[in-house]
This record gives sequence, structure tokens and C-alpha cells, in this order.
Amino acid sequence: MKVLLQEAIENLLNNVQDELGVVHQFIGGKYIAGEKKGDVIFQYDGQPVFTFYKSSIQDVEEAISLAEQALPSMKKLTLFERAEILSKTADILQEHIDSIAKIIVYETSKTLKDAKGEMTRAISTFRFSAEATKNLHGETLPLDAMSGVGKRLSFIIHEPIGVVGAITGFNFPILLAAHKLGPAFGAGNTVVLKPSPGTPISSIVLAWVLQQAGLPMGALSVVNGDVEVGEAIVKDPRIAVISFTGSSLIGRKISQQAEYKKVLLELGSNAATVIDSVENLEEVAEKLVMGGFGANGQSCISVQRIIVNKQLSKELTELLKNKVSLLKVGNPFAEETNVSALFTKDANQRIQEWIEEALNDGANLEVGGKIENQIFLPTLLSKVSPEMRVFKEEIFGPVILVTTYESFNEAIELVNDSRYGLQVGVYTTNLPNALKAIDEIKAGSVHINEISNFRPDHMPYGGYKESGIGKEGPQSVLEELTNKKVVSFKL
Repeated sequence: MKVLLQEAIENLLNNVQDELGVVHQFIGGKYIAGEKKGDVIFQYDGQPVFTFYKSSIQDVEEAISLAEQALPSMKKLTLFERAEILSKTADILQEHIDSIAKIIVYETSKTLKDAKGEMTRAISTFRFSAEATKNLHGETLPLDAMSGVGKRLSFIIHEPIGVVGAITGFNFPILLAAHKLGPAFGAGNTVVLKPSPGTPISSIVLAWVLQQAGLPMGALSVVNGDVEVGEAIVKDPRIAVISFTGSSLIGRKISQQAEYKKVLLELGSNAATVIDSVENLEEVAEKLVMGGFGANGQSCISVQRIIVNKQLSKELTELLKNKVSLLKVGNPFAEETNVSALFTKDANQRIQEWIEEALNDGANLEVGGKIENQIFLPTLLSKVSPEMRVFKEEIFGPVILVTTYESFNEAIELVNDSRYGLQVGVYTTNLPNALKAIDEIKAGSVHINEISNFRPDHMPYGGYKESGIGKEGPQSVLEELTNKKVVSFKL
């Protein structure tokens, strides 16, 4: 295996790997070898960088059993004690921010500055989870408001829901796990976490951090593997909730397999940003480019569809073209790099096919549109029509596209012409148009005078239609991961 690890990373990984340098599974608080191994491939150069043990179905069953056994110890922890664990987790992550960010780069090929941004957000998410934990409270109920009930003291308390099955995507391996683990532990639950097959190392390291922060034995397991490992978690009757982040296709399959479990799904999008009227078009163009090409465009709320007032389209397209042309591609560790390799080479080919299809149907290629040294160049398409696949589907790569409209009603129709509805940005100086957008756009979040991928991590986050079920954000998830028990005393 090619050795790419710097000393700081090696020192960190010494805690979670054996003498052969193979990263263990984390089962119920212990580091366990496995029968099969897998490699993490650094997509920028195609070389293996980490080796890890894969989990078997028996490993998954053991993890769930240990999680069940750990539930009483988690439930006994006070809210203060749970919050302290989450706060200490944030502190330890802060200590290792540079080393873990480098692991994220090797796993995802996103730039180092993007990986550090992810780490900063994950740290905030654990801190927000700690605060939400300390504020978890029930409510009193006026049951005696009904005739014949009589005088009673009645209230609601929150109890842990049980074992949470968490399945995360590859694009934000630490942040997505933080959004699932922080609220789950804050609510007093235990978790079996399955990261993406291509990004298992950061999750194992995160488990080590949580253990150092005082998480009880058995409360967390991290199982590594492919589809069969995920299905074993989804189908197991001992799992109370499935929390999944990934594609809409897999989300639909999970919702079918989960049967009577609660299912929380954070799925895909072809995020739109409407440009109606602005005071500074160049400033908006800069934000659109940042939002479209950060994390190599591999975020479900990356700027994809730019729906612009026809009067502004020529000027905006020219501004975008100039700014996209200046983006640097290359080694994700280089300070000047803006865009690097995608997570799989198959994504390159898919995006290439979609762009060629759009060009054949009348779209204009302003810049990019090809692959160089296994990196898909930052791409801008104009004159994109709503019938094109690049408009209708989620590109999930370094591509932004421009579509024009003549009336604001048409703009809203274009936004809603999608099976997705996660987040939408709307730039307008017209208050009635802003209020109209808020009222008529079918999406989980509408951000006025902001791009589509604006997301403070404590915000309730989730979509309509095929973009998911339920809301993320520590406070929202924490309440979802409790059972509300009604208590009444007849006085």
C-alpha cells in the first residue's frame, strides 16, 4: 500500500489500527479485526492510502446486541453528563482538526480547506447537540380541560427511543456522522453507525474521540462494509430508528425495508437559486461559484440550477464564466486548489454524458465540460431548458447551469418543476416577490438573498418530496429520537 500518511495522521491512527497498519472495526467500544479487508483509494491519484477491516453480518448482530445492552447505562446518564460527553468530543476534535481534515481529504478528494471547513462545522454540531441536550424538556398537559376528567397533574417526559441505525454518505464523512451521533447520544440512545464503504476511517477515528470523551462502552459501534451490512442494520427488529443520508433511490429502498421502524431520510436535490433583482450582481456571482464548486460540487444543496431574470442573464453569465475560468484544479492538498477529483470515476463519465446530451439539445458550454487528469473541470452551461436531464436530475459534481425566466411566476414554476425540494435560494429586492417565493416554493428551506447551500448546522434541515423525511439539526433530531411518554396523576 502506498504510504501517503504524514506523521500526525499516523500518530492518530495508531490508536485504531493493528501492528500491520490495518484500521479495526469499532464494535461496542472495542477494536476488532475482521476476516476481510478493504482499501480506501485516494481518487486524486488512484492509489490506496488506508486498509481497513470489513464487517460481517455477525459483526453487525454483535454490535446491535451490545447497543441494546448499553441502553440502560445511557438512559441513567443525566442530561448534564450526556452534554459533557458531547462537549468533550468537540474539544478533542478541535485538538486533532488538522490531522482528521487530512484523513477526510484522502477519503473524499475534497480540498484541504473544504475538509477543515467540514471539521469546524462538525465541532459546532457537537456543541449545538450538547446545548440541545441540556434543554431537552417536556411539557405540562391540561387534561382536566375535558369534561369529567377531574383534577389531575399531567405532563410529558422524553425517553430514549432505543438503538439508532445510522447510515452516512461519503461527501461529508465527519459532519454527517456528527449530525446523527450528537443528538442520538444527547437523547440517551445507543448507535450502530455504518459509514460509506469508501470513507470508513474518519468514522472509526470519530468513535475513538467519543470514547476518549467518556461515552459508555457499547453505546457506539462502527461497522464497515457494503450494501449487505446496511441492509442487516435496516432489517434488524432491534433497531428502533434508521437515520440515513444519501441518494433518493437508496432512501426509497430503505423506507421499504425498514417496515415499522421510524425512518429519517436526508436525500438528494437539484438545488435552485433564483436571481430576480440584486444590488451587487458580481458579489452574487461570487457566492454562486463558491456554492457550486465547494466540496467539488458533491453536496445535495450545492448550487446547481441558477434561474435568472432574463434582463440579468447576459451579464450574470459573463460574470460566472470569468469566475469559473479562474478556478484552480489539481491536488486537493494544494492551497490554491478549488476543485479536485470526484469520489468515483463513474461520476466523471455520467456527468460527461449528461453534458453532451444537453449540448446536443441546445445548451451552450461556456467553460469546462471535459475531464483532464481524471478531474472533471469546473463547468458552466447556459441556455439550459427545463426538459434537459442536467436541469431535472441531481448532477452532484462541479457543474452549474443557467436558465432564464421572464416573469417571477415562471421562476417559481421552474423551481418547483422537480421531484426534489430540499433548499432554494432567492435573490430579490422586491418584498412582494420574496413573500411570494416563501409562500409558493415547495422546499424545506427558502433563503431570501442567499444561495441554496446556506446551512447553519443548528437549523432544522430537511426537504419536501423526494428530498427526504424528517428534519436534521441537533434540536430537531434530538426530539425525533425520543419517545414522548404521557404521565398523569389523579389528585
